[in-house]
Amino acid sequence: MKIQKSFQQEANDRGTLYVVPTPIGNLEDITMRALRILKEADLVLAEDTRNTGRLLHYFEIKKPMLSYHEHNKIERQQEILEKLHSGESLALVSDAGMPGVSDPGYEIIKAAIQQDISVIVLPGANAALCALVGSGLPTDHFYFYGFLPRKNKDKNEALDYLKKLEKTFILYESPHRISATLSDLFESLGDRQVSIARELTKKFEEYTRGSLRELANWAENETFKGECCIVVEGKPVEIEDWWIDLSLKDHVEKMMDEEELTSKAAIKAVALQRGIPKREVYQAYHTK
Repeated sequence: MKIQKSFQQEANDRGTLYVVPTPIGNLEDITMRALRILKEADLVLAEDTRNTGRLLHYFEIKKPMLSYHEHNKIERQQEILEKLHSGESLALVSDAGMPGVSDPGYEIIKAAIQQDISVIVLPGANAALCALVGSGLPTDHFYFYGFLPRKNKDKNEALDYLKKLEKTFILYESPHRISATLSDLFESLGDRQVSIARELTKKFEEYTRGSLRELANWAENETFKGECCIVVEGKPVEIEDWWIDLSLKDHVEKMMDEEELTSKAAIKAVALQRGIPKREVYQAYHTK
């Protein structure tokens, strides 16, 4: 067991690793404490030194930087640890938001903790929490997933897990994949409430809220800019299935009538509701 008393440390020769959130869009979101730490640190560990350089220049901070990102984090680790052991204080930042949350940081934080180096995390900007609170969906319990896997097999396994959660969950997604991801969510989860937040804290901040069916159809003809946060309603609490006594064909026809769906959409909806393959519903509906 190890106890870190962040501000009651006995004097030692080790430095401190500060985890410093940076603005996700609006530069006014940086805290006074974050600015002080960036000024006082011996070195800034930056995901992209060009982006961080612009941030430091804006606030008139002159500080040496060392690149620390997804592709060099392993080879940089020993060098960073040696600097910390020599007594230097380092400020870890990502391009935007909280380092370590879908951004580089976890590995060096873990390594520093293992070597009894103090890790002090500053509060600050985070896209996921902004998107969650602004979604209008329940916030008492939630699950942060981040980016879905790219490979279909891994992505389908992730969706199978997420669709069983009864709590709100949060995804990050790039602008050129948002439409496909919404379609995948609708296909896997059925029609739930969802919110998409993009350009958070910037001039063109936008929240789009509605059902997965609505947003999946809408996104097909939209062009997106900036990374998006998708906040999805958890699995509804199960109630007695109203369709339990209906045949598959009657179930499809009822969905077409009451929800004004095409036969294709109704077949998909019935398959999702019953948890059975679409082809089974298709065959039942089209059998005379």
